[in-house]
Amino acid sequence: MTSYAIAHLRQVALGPAIVEYLQRIDATLAPFRGRFIVHGGAVERLEGDWSGDLIMIAFPDRDHARRWYASPAYQAILPLRTQNSVGDVIFVDGVPEDHRATDVLAA
Repeated sequence: MTSYAIAHLRQVALGPAIVEYLQRIDATLAPFRGRFIVHGGAVERLEGDWSGDLIMIAFPDRDHARRWYASPAYQAILPLRTQNSVGDVIFVDGVPEDHRATDVLAA
C-alpha cells in the first residue's frame, strides 16, 4: 500500500543549505521509488489556521519510506533541512481505491 512522507514546514530559512538540500534530495529518493506528490505551492485555506508549506512524497510502501529516511544518502543531507527549518514530518499509509469513510468504523 502506498505510504507517504509528509512534512509541514512552518519556517524555512531559504539560503545556501536549503538550496543544497533541494539539489540533492531527488537522488536520495530514486533508489526507494519516492516521488513528490505535493511540494509547497499556494494553498487555499477553507477552515482553521494554516501557515507554511506542505510536502508529500509517495513511496510504494512504508518499508520503502523508512529505508529512504534511514539511508546514508538522506541522513547526509537531513541536517541541511533540520538546521534551517521548523516543522513536522510523519509517515502515513494511504487507503485502497475502494475505501469508504465508514471503513474506519470497522477498525
